Amino acid sequence: MLKKFLIAFAGFAVLVLTLGAVKVAQLKAMSGMDHSVPPMSVATLAAQAVNWKPTLKSIGTLAPVQGVTISADADGTIMKIAADSGTAVQAGDLLIELDTSVELANLRASEASAELTRINLERAQELWGRQAIAKSDYDAASAAAQQALASVAALKAQIAKKQVRAPFAGRVGIRLVNVGQFVGRGQPLLPLQNLDPIFVNFSVPQRQLPALALGQTVNVSIDAFAKPFAARLTAINSEVDAATRNIVVQATIANPQETLRPGMFAHIEVELPASDDLVVVPATAIAYASYGNSVYIVEMMKDAAGKEYLGARQQFVKLGATRGDMVAVNGVKPGEQVVTAGVFKLRNGAHVQVNNVVQPTSNPTPSPKNT
Repeated sequence: MLKKFLIAFAGFAVLVLTLGAVKVAQLKAMSGMDHSVPPMSVATLAAQAVNWKPTLKSIGTLAPVQGVTISADADGTIMKIAADSGTAVQAGDLLIELDTSVELANLRASEASAELTRINLERAQELWGRQAIAKSDYDAASAAAQQALASVAALKAQIAKKQVRAPFAGRVGIRLVNVGQFVGRGQPLLPLQNLDPIFVNFSVPQRQLPALALGQTVNVSIDAFAKPFAARLTAINSEVDAATRNIVVQATIANPQETLRPGMFAHIEVELPASDDLVVVPATAIAYASYGNSVYIVEMMKDAAGKEYLGARQQFVKLGATRGDMVAVNGVKPGEQVVTAGVFKLRNGAHVQVNNVVQPTSNPTPSPKNT
């Protein structure tokens, strides 16, 4: 029995020693391997030096150069609508005509009366020339003639008020009344707008007032159209709003096709005369953080052993103006290789390898615009 036990124990000991030797060999092999973090693949782009004209941004509303809602000057029933909705009209064109049958009848009676007073005046003038009547009789005939002419003129003016005409050339909007409808004095009839040119009104902070001047270029963007419209600064309000401390500014846009309409919402960019020399990088290069924004610059670095490697250096920056996909930064030199893809997996001093097969967009004027 003892012999069998010793043989079994010896076999178990050999097995344990063999497994131990294998494990030691594995540990030695693993300790000899390279445990450093593999380089991270990133895309880079050289920081660019550009000259951007500074712009002043705002929002505004389109307004007509001339625009009114035409109202009735007198009470009456609508007999005719000469200009329907959407019609282009010229100054003086008939738009709406009210019933003037009573006034026309009175006018004919007044004209007959005026004709009689004219004849009586001629007769009195002839008799006064022969000293056949008193001067008072001649004066009475003259006054009666003038009174009759005034009555005729008053009736003609009353009839003219019931013929609503366009005060200026423009385009009629959607009419608010119909034929046969009775309207009172002052009741809205239809809108009339002059659409070429057209104004855009917007506000800017009072601190920007010294940078504004008449004739400056203004770019107006409308959500309904892909391309911006060129305008010129034509008016600056004479006072600042005491509640908001903003000042209202007006620009004029050529609108020959009448594509722009009053009331449209607009994004405004006013080009200021001064220009800035800036260093810009793609927006994807910015690592945003509450303690400060930064970028990673790829350059040759040295590790603790003095061995050189390609690494990423974190550089804190101050952000400036933006144009499309590009951002102006303070703290980066022109030509430095900035990481544009893979920023958020980096740390200061990390090993990197550059792969620029695919690059994020970096267009200062993308189409459509960034929102």
